[in-house]
Amino acid sequence: MDSLIKDKDNPVAFSSSLTQFFTTIAGLSAFSLRFFKDVFLPPYEFGEVKKHMDELGIKTMPIVTVTGFIIGLVIAMQSQPVMKRFGAESFLPGMVALSVVRELGPVITALIFAGRVSSGIGAELGSMRVTEQIDAMEVSAINPYKYLVVTRILACTLILPILTLYVNFLAILGGYLAVALSESSSFQLYINAVFKSLEFSDLIPGILKTFIFGFIVGAVGAFKGYTAENGTVGVGKASTSSVVMASLLILLTDTVLVKITVWIWPG
Repeated sequence: MDSLIKDKDNPVAFSSSLTQFFTTIAGLSAFSLRFFKDVFLPPYEFGEVKKHMDELGIKTMPIVTVTGFIIGLVIAMQSQPVMKRFGAESFLPGMVALSVVRELGPVITALIFAGRVSSGIGAELGSMRVTEQIDAMEVSAINPYKYLVVTRILACTLILPILTLYVNFLAILGGYLAVALSESSSFQLYINAVFKSLEFSDLIPGILKTFIFGFIVGAVGAFKGYTAENGTVGVGKASTSSVVMASLLILLTDTVLVKITVWIWPG
């Protein structure tokens, strides 16, 4: 994607970059489809999945903790003067909660997760590829895709919704802090207003799409690392390009999912 922007003024280079981009998308699609075939085949590496979930979740927790709290704090601080101007301060807790739960929480958590996890998976598998560890596994009659790729994609798919719920909770707390700093409002009153504005249909779409975002993060990172070449230079490119591609696909997928969500839950 970076090369597309850089080479747009050179027709030949732009055509080559565009071809390479679509080739990458085709390769990623085939790579991802293989996951749905291998995930149901034994052996089932539950221990590896749990290990990756612990590692990915714990190492991502500090940054999403800070980000989640600041999201709610900043939204409330920015919106409060506007709401006050129209005499709608009572709607501020509900506005913060709806903004975070329906859109900002899932998307921002997924983007942070992509930056933290996708690059790590790409670098880790890329190093194993260029040092021929994956080739050694194949020679030893071990399915490296099943052991290395499927477990990581499953871990990303399952851990991201949990992180999103955690970020949503912290963002709502951050919103309360902004309200408490500017006016005397009890925590119980704030929470009652939040739950009064939220419905079950607001929470479910935001959480469901994080499963898709988690799959994208895991699949892109694993694909870039699994297909890395050209030594250590290829490992660096796999790590960088996995973040760019995962973030781009998350935003594009979110655009489609928002439209589907509005169509299914128009309220």
